[in-house]
Amino acid sequence: MHDSEGPLAGIRVLDLTVIMAGPIATMMLADQGADVIKIEPPQGDLLRKLGHKHQGMSGSFLSCNRSKRSLCVDIKTAAGLEVVKKLATTADVLVQNFRPGAIERMGLGEDVVRAIRPDIIYVSMSGFGESGPYAHQRVYDPVIQAISGLADIQRDRETGQPRMVRTVIPDKTTALTASQTISAALFARERSGKGQHIKLSMFDTMVAYLWPEASSSLSFVGNERDPTVGQLGLDLVFATRDGHITAGAVSDAEWQGMCRAFGREDLLEDPRFASAAARSENVIARRQVMSDEIAKWDRDQILARLDAEGVPNAPVLARTEVIENAQAAHNATIETFDDPELGPIRQPRPAARFSGTPSGIRGAAPDLGAHNTDILTDLGYSLTDIHDLETRDVLWSRRQAARHD
Repeated sequence: MHDSEGPLAGIRVLDLTVIMAGPIATMMLADQGADVIKIEPPQGDLLRKLGHKHQGMSGSFLSCNRSKRSLCVDIKTAAGLEVVKKLATTADVLVQNFRPGAIERMGLGEDVVRAIRPDIIYVSMSGFGESGPYAHQRVYDPVIQAISGLADIQRDRETGQPRMVRTVIPDKTTALTASQTISAALFARERSGKGQHIKLSMFDTMVAYLWPEASSSLSFVGNERDPTVGQLGLDLVFATRDGHITAGAVSDAEWQGMCRAFGREDLLEDPRFASAAARSENVIARRQVMSDEIAKWDRDQILARLDAEGVPNAPVLARTEVIENAQAAHNATIETFDDPELGPIRQPRPAARFSGTPSGIRGAAPDLGAHNTDILTDLGYSLTDIHDLETRDVLWSRRQAARHD
């Protein structure tokens, strides 16, 4: 674990987000040194209740909310709303991902918060945006996979049936986009002294994310090409005699190296594969050749031959193998640290390494309401005030929530 010496040290973020996209975005800011206060209702973030649990902590919640502090307060009460408004006077960023109109009904709309803190970066994350025919809908990751074209990209090459990616790509891509835009807005505020309202939808994020590779053939108006052409060949996962690998050849040099690795120099003379353009035009035939040739070898043997020829390649690893991988060990990609209640915890370290302001995991995800007293004391509330708020069920903790379940 690390102290708050990251590039965002001194920045306070109020995190009113739930599930994944918002919490992952704010977790990235927390790993980079920001004081992220996760503000939860009495029932807590739904993610606390989902997935594998240990000592009452969900692995999914932990992996989206580490390095944060928790304030559990009932904003539906006047006293609870007043707590959050006081906290907003100390904040640099507020992030919320409720459906359009909900945050205004809670009494924390952008105009209210900006009146309290004029230079705040106010971030509204949504599924489809704040208006339009889909804006009212509840949104989870598969909805965006379906409507953005991602499920179409994954469709079965034999049946043509669209398929979902089995991980929440839109949620995590939106999280990355949000964390970058928040950092950019903070940088702009350093120059201008002014805050602003960032509006970010998962739908817009994924259309932009997919475009460069999957939809670029639609770029020329009046001269479009069906983007599915050439995308229904074999997947880039190839079976060897004792496992699976991936390998790819884009440049002429890589294709030539692949042919030599296969012991098939005769393919160098095949006009279907003589140039990058020809290989792209004949992608289905090329991938079938690759599949047939790779199937003749043991996994480690063909990987070594491809590597010797400078051809991009890798074994297909199970997730349980990733954490033991030699490159992961060399990079210290996975960190293990001890938590007083949860014991040893394994988490991926923040990917970017800063030479002067190191980021890092600052602790496990907090229990519900674990930092109520610390946060309110800093705001000027006395211990008597805090006890009164607890008695009136304005402030909540894990123990109170358990009693009411």
